[in-house]
Amino acid sequence: MENKIKNLIIKELEKNNIILDNIEYLKEDGANYLRVIIDKEGYITSKDCVEVTKIINPILDKEDLIKEAYILDVCSKERG
Repeated sequence: MENKIKNLIIKELEKNNIILDNIEYLKEDGANYLRVIIDKEGYITSKDCVEVTKIINPILDKEDLIKEAYILDVCSKERG
């Protein structure tokens, strides 16, 4: 499923100079999470995460690949 989602959203993110680092679909504390991990040149801000959410949410809703309820979590890549 992660690869299908990646293929749906990667071009839209690239148009906005966002790098898609990883996608994870997992269960934490009883809730399903779709975690979209992003990066870009410089640093990711909370505004970037909000913008990416606005970009990908309609795509995910239209394609409806995930049938159960989930939380969309857009976050930045950890830097070490």
